[in-house]
Amino acid sequence: MTHHPGDICQDLLKAARAAGADAADAIVLQGSSVSVEVRKGALEHAERSEDTDLGLRVLLGQRQALVSTSDMRPEALTEMAERAVAMAREAPEDPYCGLAEASELAADVSAEALDLADPTDPPTPEALMQDALAAEAVAMAVEGVTQVSDAAAGYGEHYVHLAASNGFSGGYARTGRSLSCVAISGSGTGMERDYDGDSRTHQSDLRKPEEIGRLAAERAVSIQGARKPQTGTFPVLFDERISSSLIGHLMAACNGASVARGSSWLSDGLHTQVLPEGLSLIEDPHRPRASSSRPFDAEGLATRRRVVVDKGVLMGWTLDLASGRKLDMPSTGNATRGVSSPPSPSSWNLSLTQGIASRADLMRDMGTGLLVTSMIGSTINPNTGDYSRGASGFWIENGEIAYPVNECTIAGNLRDMLLRIIPANDARTYLSRVVPSLLIEGMTLAGN
Repeated sequence: MTHHPGDICQDLLKAARAAGADAADAIVLQGSSVSVEVRKGALEHAERSEDTDLGLRVLLGQRQALVSTSDMRPEALTEMAERAVAMAREAPEDPYCGLAEASELAADVSAEALDLADPTDPPTPEALMQDALAAEAVAMAVEGVTQVSDAAAGYGEHYVHLAASNGFSGGYARTGRSLSCVAISGSGTGMERDYDGDSRTHQSDLRKPEEIGRLAAERAVSIQGARKPQTGTFPVLFDERISSSLIGHLMAACNGASVARGSSWLSDGLHTQVLPEGLSLIEDPHRPRASSSRPFDAEGLATRRRVVVDKGVLMGWTLDLASGRKLDMPSTGNATRGVSSPPSPSSWNLSLTQGIASRADLMRDMGTGLLVTSMIGSTINPNTGDYSRGASGFWIENGEIAYPVNECTIAGNLRDMLLRIIPANDARTYLSRVVPSLLIEGMTLAGN
């Protein structure tokens, strides 16, 4: 038996058929990664890993079961399939489980146009360490920085292959290169920390370590002397670093699994206005070099560009086959899965319409309020959309930053909040979620 992921999948499918499965699909994830962390000018931690994980889902009528392993021996695959079939016999019936029909499968499984794998040589551990050291050194040179808690660099190569008894078989490779730095300013009870980092599929796109170290340091110094803001109702400007979380809450409410369960605050929102009239939200899984791009989903269906929100109006749910069947709708090609979990719906690359104003323009227009640059904790009621999160950032007076703030809570209701967002023009277009800074008027702020 060869260890090529596609051949491993086929071996798993043969074992499943021999064990008595009516249908099956198999997924193989192969990956290798190396990461380093430095501190005080020296290597603190280095790690290298190589893994192969196998997952098998078998179906007996309307019953299904999943098993996973990292053992690729032929006898282990046979035992794995037999165990899965035995588990399926005892599983409850699920009228919505099942593989895709042959007519639904992706015709083109090539990921070449997506440019997800860097063809250049992987960086050496020494090169990774030098990048981390460079970021740390620049951060430490910034006045007011007392220490760098960690600077880290990493690289990974991953390959995924999916095959099923309906005839689908496809796989693709992906690479990732990352660099981050966490800086601390002040001392004792007056210590403040902030960070910067970057992650790309291609090494040549990665921002320079000197820029990452400098920005992490400047951010840490800028929040020195933070205090609680006043309590009341104020405009809140979500910085581009964290504004995508709001769109994440919208997509969670659009998830077909949640809608089918009746646990989404947006269950009655299809074809209604959920964003301001001028804003659209586009999902595009075919953006080159983007971290959430892929040619097919975890059920072998072709991924495609779709308009989630068109000029403020919600156009559709995010669906895999099972959630689509529950809602009597076709899958949108948004299934994802791991080796030990069944498919479930998930979103890919997202882009929100950008505004024409800069973040500084929105600050000027808001007058007095809060610029949020970091959030901690989360209390989101999935049924009502009630929103409450801890926040820190900067207090704005007369349209300008007055002082840093922390230990405050911002609250509202997502349905109302999203209808009032005003976008800036500062989104980073290479991110998986391209979302600019967002201003929301009239939020409840709890501080002093």
